[in-house]
Amino acid sequence: MIFLSTGFLVQVYLVFTMNYFPWLTIIVLFPISAGSFIFFLPHRGNKVIRWYSLCICVLELLLITYALSYHFQFEDPLIQLSEGYKWIDIFDFYWRLGVDGLSIGPILLTGFITTLATLGAWPLTRDSRLFHFLMLAMYSGQIGSFSSRDLLLFFIMWELELIPVYLLLSMWGGKKRLYSATKFILYTAGSSVFLLIGVLGIGLYGSNEPTLNFELLTNQSYPIALEIIFYIGFLIAFAVKLPIIPLHTWLPDTHGEAHYSTCMLLAGILLKMGAYGLIRINMELLPHAHSIFSPWLIAVGTIQIIYAASTSFGQRNLKKRIAYSSVSHMGFIIIGIGSITDPGLNGAILQIISHGFIGAALFFLAGTSYDRMRLVYLDEMGGMAISIPKIFTMFSILSMASLALPGMSGFVAEFIVFFGIISSQKYFLIEKILITFGMAIGIILTPIYSLSMLRQIFYGYKLINAQNFSFFDSGPRELFVSISILLPVIGIGIYPDFVLSLSSDKVEAILSNFFY
Repeated sequence: MIFLSTGFLVQVYLVFTMNYFPWLTIIVLFPISAGSFIFFLPHRGNKVIRWYSLCICVLELLLITYALSYHFQFEDPLIQLSEGYKWIDIFDFYWRLGVDGLSIGPILLTGFITTLATLGAWPLTRDSRLFHFLMLAMYSGQIGSFSSRDLLLFFIMWELELIPVYLLLSMWGGKKRLYSATKFILYTAGSSVFLLIGVLGIGLYGSNEPTLNFELLTNQSYPIALEIIFYIGFLIAFAVKLPIIPLHTWLPDTHGEAHYSTCMLLAGILLKMGAYGLIRINMELLPHAHSIFSPWLIAVGTIQIIYAASTSFGQRNLKKRIAYSSVSHMGFIIIGIGSITDPGLNGAILQIISHGFIGAALFFLAGTSYDRMRLVYLDEMGGMAISIPKIFTMFSILSMASLALPGMSGFVAEFIVFFGIISSQKYFLIEKILITFGMAIGIILTPIYSLSMLRQIFYGYKLINAQNFSFFDSGPRELFVSISILLPVIGIGIYPDFVLSLSSDKVEAILSNFFY
């Protein structure tokens, strides 16, 4: 009997320590599955719901960290923690999951930001059961998108985002929430049609047995005209989510009306799904078309940096100003992807992680400021620095991170993208000069709108001279969220190899296999 129990314990130990255990399936399904039990919790106020949701997020983050720390070989560029189960037999549809150097960073970012966004939503009281369930449903969809190894599964996880974001916008947004939610669903659902057509086209092309497996599709070749058609379809789908101008107009309205915890997820994770899709599908599966379109991507990225930075300065709404700054910073990701160089693509991936932290932090601080002032327009604010010095300090530091201050993660990411363009063999000297000049203009415009925003909120005497002027400064919860995001921003700025080491081998594999 003792030998039998010992053998069973050994088997259990091997399942948990070897790669046989379905870690990714549990990580993807746990938030939405556990979140569905929120509706059965006893009616004892919102405190139980808050703690339950936060515990799910923390446990999920611990699961992600454990699985990737102990079962992921960082020097191996191939897919790891692979899982494949037949799901729908008639369609030959598989539940395929896996992680590589490209997806590990966004997965960790998703876990970190979603946990802090859940903690940031602590003051919310109206329909908190549904709110927290939708946050957890988004959590599953985001992790699923980054870990999918099947094109149709990727599409399903991509679509899992739409309804939660729509409901979070339409039920907990500002005065124009229905307009913003409708605009969001029209843009994103419309772009999803192109994604679905591309998925089915690639899956059904050129073989008697249709396949949607990423590993098999990476070795598939297409006639160049057909590859360009596929590329354009995927590009439209990802350009809306990233966003790329002129398909960006949903973003400022969405951020302007959404609750700030929703904004944290939108800016920190949702936009990065578009950049991930561009690399994972357009760059990895359709390399010849990407080589043709890369100069146009770089041109659009350069224009986007300048246009969005210029437009940001003219915004009266605080959250819309931060939203346009996000659009501007996405331009660096587009340029890095279009550069087709090792440093350029590494810089784009680093910018995905860097802006995920900085964008989420700025929207959180904008939301905490709104909770105190109940003002959204910058020209109505002023003089807040004296009454809320902690929020003022954190807002100032993270605004400096946004404008790429040396020592912060934004500086390193943008510098590496610069280096990627300069070292590219694909472009002539005059093209490199024009691109670099355009990026430099954007970098000059960024401090103008960032410092102007700080001046309008925190300096002057407008609110100090107002009657009944008294505001509470940042509490322990808000300070914890702000510092938790600030620490990785500074850490990556000082030691960027912490993130670059995750993706560098995968980047080399993509470039060496398809471009050189």
